[in-house]
Amino acid sequence: MRPVTLHTERLLLRPFEPRDVPAVHAACQDPDILRWTALPEPYERRHAQDFVSVVAPAGWREDSAYTFGVFTRDGELVGAMGLVRITPPGPEGRLAELGYWTAREQRGRGHTVEAARAVTDWAFTELGVERLEWFAEVGNTGSRAVAERLGFVMEGTLRARIPFRGTRRDSWVASLLPSDQGRPATVPYLPAP
Repeated sequence: MRPVTLHTERLLLRPFEPRDVPAVHAACQDPDILRWTALPEPYERRHAQDFVSVVAPAGWREDSAYTFGVFTRDGELVGAMGLVRITPPGPEGRLAELGYWTAREQRGRGHTVEAARAVTDWAFTELGVERLEWFAEVGNTGSRAVAERLGFVMEGTLRARIPFRGTRRDSWVASLLPSDQGRPATVPYLPAP
């Protein structure tokens, strides 16, 4: 897929560029980001360089992950957000997982929810996604609060779902369907009685 840019009232979501490496590196020094994401620790400049210049562009090129840098209209890095584990288009529609991290100084402003609404809208309207999933390690209440504000429905706890630094951790799981947002589904959903 060719990378796209999304706009919201306050934000610009675009593919990362080489000029973003210093901001990504600085943001990923935050102990909370390192605690809840599978980033290398310590997070060195070379990791940011690889993420921005190799990993994120490869996801777009290979249709395996669509990663956006989230920025204020002034150009400040808010965080990263993307769709991962994207299934190919098919008659049953696509599945994808929403993931994100937010720079410490940008938290509490509603930016992550605003950006995620743009990405979920794009996923449902442009990509034909029929089910968005969200996973976070049990205890990551900040990420869960964002998912719940977006309308994700909590489905439970999965044992040993997340590999993290030599261990396996339990994960919360939630989903968002087009119908949760009042959108028509391409593929009919028949819930269990």
